[in-house]
Amino acid sequence: MGVASVRVIGGGLRRRSWVRAVALVGVVLVGPGVLAGCSSPEADQPAATVTVTSTIGSSPPGVESGSSSVPTTRGADYPGLRDSFTAAVSVTGATVGVAMAPVGGDAVAALTLGDRTDRVAWSTIKVPLAVAAERVNGPSAAETAAIIDSDNDAAQTLWSSLGSDAAAAQAVTSVLREGGDQTSVVPARQRRAGYTIFGQTRWSLSAAATFTAHLPCMPGTDHVRGLMGRVAGNQQWGVEIMRAPTSTAVKGGWGPGESSGYLVRQIGIITFGDGRATAVAMSALAGSMSGGVAALNAVANWLSRHLRSLPRGRCPA
Repeated sequence: MGVASVRVIGGGLRRRSWVRAVALVGVVLVGPGVLAGCSSPEADQPAATVTVTSTIGSSPPGVESGSSSVPTTRGADYPGLRDSFTAAVSVTGATVGVAMAPVGGDAVAALTLGDRTDRVAWSTIKVPLAVAAERVNGPSAAETAAIIDSDNDAAQTLWSSLGSDAAAAQAVTSVLREGGDQTSVVPARQRRAGYTIFGQTRWSLSAAATFTAHLPCMPGTDHVRGLMGRVAGNQQWGVEIMRAPTSTAVKGGWGPGESSGYLVRQIGIITFGDGRATAVAMSALAGSMSGGVAALNAVANWLSRHLRSLPRGRCPA
């Protein structure tokens, strides 16, 4: 049983904390709250240790990566998934939502379950930010740190490299549009004191899943997706605990809720043996970061049990 201590750097926060994640086969257990004192978002916080125990997902009997095509229609055609998702997340005590889309050039979110509230993106927005910055400046150490470590200072460097706040907002919004998200707008002004401008982008799960499904098909995104496949321990939860797919690529984000609680988000790409893939966007509003992580692990375990039913696709040849 391996124990890894990791430094929580990202999520749109400038605070620092320590998380210890322990992967076991068993029931999801959540340790004491972490990052609970949010009245001073710029202040460093005392080190806190939290243990998150989760069931590692595996392929259920009869499910093979790269199985026959699966439905890609909308939520009304997935009643079994809807009921099982509700049961899976009801025990977490969090407000949980997930959206899925088949990877492809014309992808749209095929299914959204649970919470549909438009919430802030936190550090998941660093993916389109990194794409925009790399297209202007080429690959950089800041890009690597912003995605792998979710480092906020590095992400701010990428933002500043795009020009004024207005120019940067337009550049990242343009990447969202290219990725099929026709509604979300990256702000050009700070919306919340103490936090990054871009991290407060309101990004629905449906729009985030649609963008993530387009990402592998967009030119100039291979490097960013490669970084998403190498995230540090502070983001190795949710889709990252799934073992049945051929590979996964993720970006997490986290921060205090707008009025209460703690929001944890993730976008991810689940790739199967035949090259087809599913894009996922998920979020959990919980009482603490550890509670949110545990809830997203519960979603990942639910996904692992329903691999055959996930909408999946590939980029056009």
